[in-house]
Amino acid sequence: MISPLAAPPALPRHVGVIMDGNGRWAQRRGRSRMTGHRMGAAAVRRVVREAATLGIEQLTLFAFSTENWGRPRMEVSFLMRLIRRFLRGECGELRRNGIRLRAIGRFDELPGEVRSELERTISLTRGGGGMTLCLALNYGGRAELTDACRELVREAAAGGIGADGITEERLAARLYQPEMPALDLIIRTGGEMRLSNFLLWQAAYSELWFTQLPWPDFAEEDFRRAVADFGSRMRRFGGAPPAALEVIRAGEIQSEEEP
Repeated sequence: MISPLAAPPALPRHVGVIMDGNGRWAQRRGRSRMTGHRMGAAAVRRVVREAATLGIEQLTLFAFSTENWGRPRMEVSFLMRLIRRFLRGECGELRRNGIRLRAIGRFDELPGEVRSELERTISLTRGGGGMTLCLALNYGGRAELTDACRELVREAAAGGIGADGITEERLAARLYQPEMPALDLIIRTGGEMRLSNFLLWQAAYSELWFTQLPWPDFAEEDFRRAVADFGSRMRRFGGAPPAALEVIRAGEIQSEEEP
């Protein structure tokens, strides 16, 4: 059980990043959105290296959402090619640095060549003993919860569990990555201040850090700044802060002494 009085940790175990602002970055410079996405891939490389250097246990990047299929077909096709090239180009470095690749999402809807490259990279990096890099691909928090609920309904229909047997633990065990560490910190670039359907279940007690910087401009020092800010926060998980508890205890003692 997480103690509400625990001192703030120096590092988050698990950081999630909503990489926003590629298109706006490009438009401000009179360049194509594709150029913005390409520059965003360079930011991914920087942040992955920095997270591994700092000792982050897992880094989860929101690479492509279930809603992103609604973008222009040319842009979606470019993103799929970019994801495939990124996986192919970074596999060697991931292996050299002991970084294990994972992925979450509805993969059956991805193009076959992307699925193949994804499976290949996951297999080749499986033995990494360092950081876990998780890509959220064709991912949506609502979709994940829906898929988990479907699994529970199938078990209930087969007589495996009853209504009272559906618990938070059973639902969590049917998420895309059941062993995923608790999500400690969510970073969002690009100036927007919302979760956009990212890891809704896992974000229940996440600390949030927003920046106006578009993703292509996000650098190592920005990641370190977000991590340092996390380390200064007192996470209470619904409990009272220590100072408030002392006041409460003092009040209880006084009440007990009153006739």
